[in-house]
Amino acid sequence: MTPEEARNHPLADQRTTRVSVPMLGWRDPLRWLRDGARDVLRCPVLSLSYGLLFTAVAWMLGALLRESPQYALLLGSGMMLLGPALAMGLIEASRLCACGTRPRLRGCLVCWLPRRSSLSLFIGLLLVLELLWARSSLVVFALFADGMAPAQTPTQLLLDPSNLPFIAAYAAVGAMFAGVAFACSVIAVPLLLDRPVDAITAALTSVRACLEHPWVLFAWGAMLTLLSALALLPAGLGLLLVGPLLGHASWHAYRGILA
Repeated sequence: MTPEEARNHPLADQRTTRVSVPMLGWRDPLRWLRDGARDVLRCPVLSLSYGLLFTAVAWMLGALLRESPQYALLLGSGMMLLGPALAMGLIEASRLCACGTRPRLRGCLVCWLPRRSSLSLFIGLLLVLELLWARSSLVVFALFADGMAPAQTPTQLLLDPSNLPFIAAYAAVGAMFAGVAFACSVIAVPLLLDRPVDAITAALTSVRACLEHPWVLFAWGAMLTLLSALALLPAGLGLLLVGPLLGHASWHAYRGILA
């Protein structure tokens, strides 16, 4: 084909389309939660199994780290950072439901095996962020440790008005790392499970989606944080339902954000 024929070809004016949907509305996060709740009802045994797992992890952290608030806060933040990876099986279950296939617990537990190289690299990126967050959090705690009672529990630490400077500094550092982690992972894990892409492409696509729809995805992240915090209040029992709900909703957020 000559250059002139190529310019006159019917496909010559076609352009590569962007992956992200052109517009998201404020009601979309609520719709993602609604669809996630529907998936919980579709596979209750699998969802409850993951809810029990999340609750057991919360209880274990609370029992082991009751007297070490700096590590309790740190590991709690790390669990939130690695949430998308921990909810991988729930995301796979919702993906199978969308395909009309009945999800099985065993298959969802090993859903990462066919894409283990890309998922391992992505989880490695999250672990690097977790290590940086851990170091920064310990530095903040060390800077304010002289002004805090050594025997305080995490709850007392957060409720003591004299610790407001520490809480503000810790929250600022945590918000910075949480924002980076959320931007990189909000749709990355569902994308890796659904399409043959590498970890870097998935993370960059997730960041680009956040840049295209900042306020809607900010609201989505705030909703995830609020529901996770509320689930911890009644001795962590709320994770039985909230954990699976957010895991399933992550798939529908991915489907809503990407065409």
